[in-house]
Amino acid sequence: MKTLSIVWQRLVNDQGKTCPRCQGTGDAVRRALERLRTVLEPLGVQPVLECRTLDMQAFQHQPAESNRIWVDGQPLEAWLGGQTGASRCCDACGEQDCRTLELEGRCYEVIPEELLVRAGLKAGIRLLEPAPASQAAAGSGKPASCCGSGGCCY
Repeated sequence: MKTLSIVWQRLVNDQGKTCPRCQGTGDAVRRALERLRTVLEPLGVQPVLECRTLDMQAFQHQPAESNRIWVDGQPLEAWLGGQTGASRCCDACGEQDCRTLELEGRCYEVIPEELLVRAGLKAGIRLLEPAPASQAAAGSGKPASCCGSGGCCY
């Protein structure tokens, strides 16, 4: 079974808590993971979630690293054609602006489940695509043509 890696990273303070924005995204990530499992596992793709934490010191140096999501090694915004932004969050985040997702004219502070599922499906489909013949042949030691003679098998 192929693995679809989903990584979610967020600020966790000294009391083990995160901000409401990250909490909402975390809830959405977990729901999206279950939906992706339902669709992708029968096709041979297993979505796996890794949750990473940032302490306050790391967050203060790089606040845009909090509430960040990667799907199959690429940032969420790359899968969706969006970009990152920032806005003021809450007391837990101090004076720092927190990461947002800007997509299709909207700004998301909490990443919706539907967007996570969309990105996961795109990545899952890509995992299901066969390797190009040149890559498959390179790994097998066989010529890239279907007959092995360099011709075509029509």
